[in-house]
Amino acid sequence: MKILKPVLALALLAAALPAAALDGEALLKRIDASLMPPSYEAYRKLVNIEPDGKKKEFVFYTAKKGRDSMAMLYLAPASEKGRSTLRLGDNMWLYIPNVGRPMRITSLQSVTGGVFNNADIMQVDYAAEYAVKSASQSAGGYLLGLKAKTKAVAYDSLKMWAKPDETLEKIECYSASGMLIKTLEFKEVKDFGGGFSRPSVIETHSPLYKGYKSLMIYSQVKARQFKDEVFTTGYMSKLETLRK
Repeated sequence: MKILKPVLALALLAAALPAAALDGEALLKRIDASLMPPSYEAYRKLVNIEPDGKKKEFVFYTAKKGRDSMAMLYLAPASEKGRSTLRLGDNMWLYIPNVGRPMRITSLQSVTGGVFNNADIMQVDYAAEYAVKSASQSAGGYLLGLKAKTKAVAYDSLKMWAKPDETLEKIECYSASGMLIKTLEFKEVKDFGGGFSRPSVIETHSPLYKGYKSLMIYSQVKARQFKDEVFTTGYMSKLETLRK
């Protein structure tokens, strides 16, 4: 009987074995971690662009702790200054100074108008909201199919693309009927210091809002620890005190 050479035998054995399954849940958690530190503060600008080129801009200070707690203070325009929003899991509130008390808002509403909704603006960890239903890898990177864990989530399902280095590249957001609601594109990777880099621009457009698009631009991201009281409705009027 002819004996195969060791190298050829190993190659044939490797071909006969199934490829190791991609751990989609672990990959999603790593993508989340690459987007933001576990607890951080950030400054962002949101730009809504209409079909005629008209723009409206907002500037926010944002604080986040853990997987699903976020508070956000409006710094500009002057008409919005002092407003704040709070997210705890699936629950969201808006505080307006001259109203004096927080009001409930939903994930699909948009307190800024434009293509971004409240869930986009106050996005928590994707792994907190979605379960991985499919995962594949190619030379171009990764593709994850995600399904909402609850009906309170803004989108029923997502298709998420990441580059080979696991940097988030694009997300398509779908309704329960399978209709494409919007696309989020993650661009311009920036080094924010402290060994942390991420896409500094998120651009979104939607077939439901033809000719409109919105941009989210990160100017600063810094790891920072916060007390739990920061993420309560009673603290929404005091978020300005966090800025140093």
